[in-house]
Amino acid sequence: MGSLEKFVSVANAIIWSDVLIYLLLAVGIYFSIRMRFFQVRMIKEMVRLMIKGEKSSAGISSFQALAVSLSGRVGTGNIAGVATAIFIGGPGAVFWMWLVAFLGASSAFVESTLAQIYKRTEKGQYRGGPAFYIEKGIKNKAVGKAYAITFAVATVLATGLLLPGVQANSIASAVNNAFSLSHMWTGVILVVLLGLIIFGGIKTIARVAEYVVPFMAGAYILVAVVVVAINFQKIPEVFSLIFSSAFGAHAAFGGIIGAMISIGVKRGVYSNEAGQGTGPHPAAAAEVTHPVNQGLVQAFSVYIDTLFVCSATAFIILSTGMYNVKGAGDELIINNGVYYIQDGVKHVDGSAMYTQAAVDKAFSGQEEFDINYHGLGSYIVAVTLFFFAFTTLMAYYYIAETNIAYLTHKRGGPLLMFLLKVCILAATFMGCIKTAQLAWDLGDLGVGIMAWLNIIAILILQKPALTALKDYEAQKKERLEPVFDPTLLGIKDADFWEFEYNKAVDEKKENAVHQNI
Repeated sequence: MGSLEKFVSVANAIIWSDVLIYLLLAVGIYFSIRMRFFQVRMIKEMVRLMIKGEKSSAGISSFQALAVSLSGRVGTGNIAGVATAIFIGGPGAVFWMWLVAFLGASSAFVESTLAQIYKRTEKGQYRGGPAFYIEKGIKNKAVGKAYAITFAVATVLATGLLLPGVQANSIASAVNNAFSLSHMWTGVILVVLLGLIIFGGIKTIARVAEYVVPFMAGAYILVAVVVVAINFQKIPEVFSLIFSSAFGAHAAFGGIIGAMISIGVKRGVYSNEAGQGTGPHPAAAAEVTHPVNQGLVQAFSVYIDTLFVCSATAFIILSTGMYNVKGAGDELIINNGVYYIQDGVKHVDGSAMYTQAAVDKAFSGQEEFDINYHGLGSYIVAVTLFFFAFTTLMAYYYIAETNIAYLTHKRGGPLLMFLLKVCILAATFMGCIKTAQLAWDLGDLGVGIMAWLNIIAILILQKPALTALKDYEAQKKERLEPVFDPTLLGIKDADFWEFEYNKAVDEKKENAVHQNI
């Protein structure tokens, strides 16, 4: 296992170099400027569209698509990932996660709008995502096809094999910490529950996500509000700590600003997935009248993930003082942090233990907190993390399934779909019993590969998404409910909208005329 860990570590160092970090920030700034900071101007419209929309036999509703997307976005990164970011980069990493969410909303809009523009119907279901819009959008068909296949293969490997281990490992650790249930038995339970859902397809996944996601996110935010209320007098100090350490002004964190930005951006991208290429898959499955509808909904999902759920974790940890960081020269600075003793050596844990200990401390009312104490907080966070990570596993399966469907277009692929189910269930079980560090590193590797491929693609293909936004705003200005006609806008190869959707609209109009007659 040592050689594998070394290989993954070296690969991550290359993929997650400063080049990708600065590229992600630059692309977010660029799209924000090009769209005149729509993520501020159109918040009201985002909320309106989020609760609007209908489903059909081929597609799911906008809210269901949002729920499936949030299933992928809201996962272990919102609890264990935020704790890890604070552990490595200090409280200032939270600010950089916020910034990534604000800028990333623009990337999420572009990729999700492109997914809607270039989606297609396969076997009675809407399918779409980066592989689909890369093939259709790149003018050189040979290059576009090769690029799309590369993304599809990388995504199947990432979401079908690499990323599930991160979610499963965090579930197993949190459940073991709270309930002392072995990692193996947690793996067995996960495999059984996940198998029951993924064999039902996107409709079952959407129905489960539609009910579970709002409940789990709302319940967790409510817990955070209670913890913050208990420590209300410390909130001004928490804000001061976040902003002062973000720019190296705080003495304890001044020497790690590079690590702070890097881990804040990395965990921000890992959590909200903006620009990564996962969100467009459920976005394409939505039944909407204009691609921008779902683009705006997906942009708002980034806010829900980071500004609400991730911030909830950050404030739980920081308001209770349950965090620790690495200082200059790898010297460890303990600030009432979570640690454990093994063989006489002090170890730190960048996992959900931080959040569990923080909630336990808040509810216990103890100033001198015993890390071995497990109370209500440990159980609450363990259950929350279970649902967060479990729904993410559902989303990962759907994303991998969509890319299998792309790769096997018009050639069936039922055997590959079955093998995918077996592989993701096996990866989930293995994730429960392997080391946390390897699980995180493999997840980072998968996210990084997808991010590189997708961010370059949406830079190349941005024009149709920006044109669609202008068209949407123009129709809204005329007080119309926007509808999409790619032919009028000069957008080519949007086959679904040119043939299927507009044909369906014309049939509805014709039926309405006959009924009136």
